[in-house]
Amino acid sequence: MKQKIFLEWIRIIAGLLVFSFGVHLTIFANIGLAPWDCLGMGISYHTPLNYGLSMTLMAVIILIIDLLLKEKIGFGTIIDALLTGNFVQLFNSLNPLPLNTSLWKGIAIMLCGFVFMAAGMAVYMKCAQCCGPRDALLVGLGKRLPKIPIGIVEILLWAVVLLAGWLLGGPVGIGTILSTFGAGFVMQIVYWLIRFEPREVKHRDVIEITKILLSHDGTR
Repeated sequence: MKQKIFLEWIRIIAGLLVFSFGVHLTIFANIGLAPWDCLGMGISYHTPLNYGLSMTLMAVIILIIDLLLKEKIGFGTIIDALLTGNFVQLFNSLNPLPLNTSLWKGIAIMLCGFVFMAAGMAVYMKCAQCCGPRDALLVGLGKRLPKIPIGIVEILLWAVVLLAGWLLGGPVGIGTILSTFGAGFVMQIVYWLIRFEPREVKHRDVIEITKILLSHDGTR
């Protein structure tokens, strides 16, 4: 059982690499960023931090908020918070191609990015070690606003994040709209093709996994 958990951590990291490459493509498209990426890029413009470190700092802060909201936190959540932004920064730094300047090419690149993001998330979520910090934040806010549909809560959250990113100078454009509405649609198509249903995953939190790791035989 312990060996299985360690292998799951490797799969989580692999899934986050694929997901991060997808995020990199949405940035390389150069037609505007999704709300959270826009905020991360905006922060990087006004601090000594690059995009990767800005996203990591933001993820850690959100993770702390998730804990205060008493949301379910897994090792997957922690690994996501610490690695994803830095993986994206790595891809941004290694890309030898000049920044895209074509709108239609940018749209195609961004759609490809959504596919990689969805595939990476599927690999990551199948390990059942909880969702990323931002998803946990959305769930926590949704629980505290029970009379408001979760979709509206998400839109309100994204609106606040996007406004903050825009005020900090983060890139906003047609890609922002495409990310807000198109990423979920592409995700549904990818999950339908690979026959993956995220809502059927039974996640295990840090406490549950730690108990297994500390047990003598690694079984429950």
